[in-house]
Amino acid sequence: MAAARDSRLVSPTMIDNLAGAPAAEPHSPALEELDPLQAHFHEGVAPDEIEQVYHLKRAAPMLQAFTALFHGAQDGVIVRLLVLRDLAADSGTSAFSRADINQKFAYLIPESLETVLGRLRSHGLLAWDNQAGVYRITPLARNVLAALDTLLALGQPDEDEAEMGFLLSQVAGAQAVGGVTVEQLKHLLGRLVELHEEFRDAIASGSEFRLRASQAKWHTACDWVEKGSDILRAITSDERADFATHRAAQAIGRAQSQLLNMQGMFSRALNQIERQRVHLGQSGLSTTDIKRWLLAHEDLASLAENAIDRPVVPLFTTPAEMIDVAETELMTERAPVMAPGGLPNGEDAPMTINDNPAMQAELDDWIKRLSDFANLGNFPVMSEDSPKSVPIQESLLPASFAVASYRASLLPLLGDAAEANLQGATAELARLPVKFTSEDEMVQLDDPHVAAMSRATLSLNLDDLTLDLESKTQDE
Repeated sequence: MAAARDSRLVSPTMIDNLAGAPAAEPHSPALEELDPLQAHFHEGVAPDEIEQVYHLKRAAPMLQAFTALFHGAQDGVIVRLLVLRDLAADSGTSAFSRADINQKFAYLIPESLETVLGRLRSHGLLAWDNQAGVYRITPLARNVLAALDTLLALGQPDEDEAEMGFLLSQVAGAQAVGGVTVEQLKHLLGRLVELHEEFRDAIASGSEFRLRASQAKWHTACDWVEKGSDILRAITSDERADFATHRAAQAIGRAQSQLLNMQGMFSRALNQIERQRVHLGQSGLSTTDIKRWLLAHEDLASLAENAIDRPVVPLFTTPAEMIDVAETELMTERAPVMAPGGLPNGEDAPMTINDNPAMQAELDDWIKRLSDFANLGNFPVMSEDSPKSVPIQESLLPASFAVASYRASLLPLLGDAAEANLQGATAELARLPVKFTSEDEMVQLDDPHVAAMSRATLSLNLDDLTLDLESKTQDE
């Protein structure tokens, strides 16, 4: 044991000898085992022990191909993609001589073309055949271009506002060939969760413009959800899929259900905004109309041009004039004190005109008209030959534009349960057995005051009417 301990001792002479020894060979096994990726990890953590690092290292040729295309400035990237895509798009031949390439890309300077060909050849995107003296497109290059073409075709924000087309196409393509992965499903699930949070924040914001923009995006997302339902059913019914794939597909199904259930949330939020809409006097215009008109102007400052005839001219006074004004004000303050006291003479109160009775009379007249409209004997739906619904313009008109706009602003209150539980004229309006249904289209009218109106109908709520008749029968 003593001999073993002595064999591990190192003397100063041995240290000097080691320092003077020649350096290790550059290709020694110790240096070959060093991983450059280790410099990015903490000491004691091996990169190969991480699963994602293993998968990325296996895809090193594909990653090098993308690096060859996208490394550097944007102009260089565009030229490389231009050359590679044009060569791959020529399906008439599979080999290209240098003369053919020079003729095809005659609009490029020779130096740039030579640089691009050398870069593509060194990274395995172009193959050089020495015997035939031609270039060939490699299978790796065609796979890279196919992925890029799919992304460029389905990743346009104007065409896919929900930005789900590319993700769903990847899942559909992988499912068709039987190779869908959990990572692809998780990407789609992550996008669905992001959309749900975005729509939820838009509903909580209370902004009408943000709500309508999110609702349009929600409709696009629902279209993609409808297309992806068949793919998810195929994945969940596939016996060859593992547990992780089934679990990810089920999570996507739940996320899709949450998106589809947001239709009622959008409708309630927009109806709440409609009830709280502020109208400017009796003009029929609302704050939403004013905001939409302002957003249509790119330069709001230009609206103030020629709005003021002349600039404000400041007035300056000298000290002498200020003393005269101060003396006058001082004397006027003393005069009432020296005057004999007494009560002032009585005066008649000024006459004011209140607009509320006129508005109340208009509201009472509107409620009476709808009440007669909802009567069994008056409502057209009770006769066999009459239509089942009545266009909204027949009830709003004839009237001036201001009165018709005021009546239209009260229509969302019909059938509102929360408003019906309150007291007042609007609560009486909400309790009427009339149902209001609107559409997104406009209908042109032959009216002197109203040129067009949203297409909508009034129909009798038969369920509420049946309950009213039963209650009246029981009371009798």
